[in-house]
Amino acid sequence: MTNLTRTHLDRLENQSVFIFREAYHSFKNIAMPWSMGKDSNVLIWLAYKAFFGRVPFPVLHIDTTYEFPEMLEFREWATAHYKLNLVVKINEEARARGVGYETHDPVTVTHELKTMALQQAMAQYGWDALITGIRRDEDPTRAKERYFSPRNAQFEWDYKDQPPEFWGQFATTTAKGEHVRVQPLLDWTEVDIWRYIQRENIPIPKMYFAKNGQRYRSLGCRPITKTIKSNADTIDAIIAELETTRTSERAGRAQDHHERNAMQKLRAKGFL
Repeated sequence: MTNLTRTHLDRLENQSVFIFREAYHSFKNIAMPWSMGKDSNVLIWLAYKAFFGRVPFPVLHIDTTYEFPEMLEFREWATAHYKLNLVVKINEEARARGVGYETHDPVTVTHELKTMALQQAMAQYGWDALITGIRRDEDPTRAKERYFSPRNAQFEWDYKDQPPEFWGQFATTTAKGEHVRVQPLLDWTEVDIWRYIQRENIPIPKMYFAKNGQRYRSLGCRPITKTIKSNADTIDAIIAELETTRTSERAGRAQDHHERNAMQKLRAKGFL
């Protein structure tokens, strides 16, 4: 790793720690969604750095009941390792109605089992801010986000009317029922994430590393998350692969491609 790369990662780390601390100072009741994927594990690590070896707010896993067994095993290990205050939420009502990938399209399932489950958790715990691991380079819709991005009481996101963020001034006030999405990784790229994981030796699920010529580049629900052809079984190999690929990171996530502008529609309704 070159000195230039180290300096770049230091700048990203410092900015993310600043955003974490601004959010913790500005909001009374914060939670951090945690998918157990690479980005959310970087968030856990950055929170540890920001708050001197602890995560001082609940970590939320929206469990669709379609998780990879390896991800659930990692959840149990990491919860104990980091001493997390873990909240697990399942939309039991939707599952009781039979909502699932066997009977419904991926966009409907994502909305019911992820977005609606999140709304249920927010209503139950009254969180006024969520710290999320989205990045601008993941998807054109996510590129429209701000570091502090408001959602109204219906969880809707007005991506056409985003607040300005001049000189580190963020949107930190909410009316009843509203909340703010805080995005410490917004300026990071996929390669930045991997280089930081390598530098800091951050634990991640082994599914990201190639086995028998296949690996997962992005992790979601088991029925709609596909592997890619790859022999990248080390972080160095993954970084080298990413530096030459033109395939989008979420190409293997079916809900993103089920219909035109699927991600924009999902996010406008409150999807993470």
